[in-house]
Amino acid sequence: MKNFRKAKKTIDVSVGESVRIMRELQGLSQNELASLTGMPQSTISGIENDRIPIGVERAKVLARALKCHPAVLVFPSWDIKEQAVA
Repeated sequence: MKNFRKAKKTIDVSVGESVRIMRELQGLSQNELASLTGMPQSTISGIENDRIPIGVERAKVLARALKCHPAVLVFPSWDIKEQAVA
């Protein structure tokens, strides 16, 4: 463990990009995610391209379908160390 080095964050990810990344990691198409969530495919596309705000309810529905916590989708660039209140 002497040579262990913590990973560094290299990019900022938008909410839409986090949805797309989670969808692609699970091998789902936008149409398949639309079927799982009951949302139109055009809404999924709009969210992924940051044209449609995700909102709390959509985040919950998407998180269930993508098997992740809603915060993973809504706060993809949140860093607990930077956000800590002193």
